[in-house]
Amino acid sequence: MKVEDIEHLRILKAALAEEIRDVRRLIEQIAEVIVSDEDFALANVDQLQAFDLAIQRADESADMLERLSSGSSPHSAVDAVRLSCVQDRLRAALKSAA
Repeated sequence: MKVEDIEHLRILKAALAEEIRDVRRLIEQIAEVIVSDEDFALANVDQLQAFDLAIQRADESADMLERLSSGSSPHSAVDAVRLSCVQDRLRAALKSAA
């Protein structure tokens, strides 16, 4: 791989991380509007937790891409993921690529 290709990949990973963060912000804004209706929120607590999980997964994905763009190895980038469900899937992906 050429040096410029490596630099392009680094920049692309950082840009994708920012795109994911933007999606996270949009999900958070939608969730805020929905939970502003207290009766609706109380009646749908379990379903609304999916918004929180989506926000957390977006954060973890963006953070991992940022770590990769900063030069972390794939294994150390995955090790730093805090959500075990995401970390498990990413470890499985690394294992299948080996």
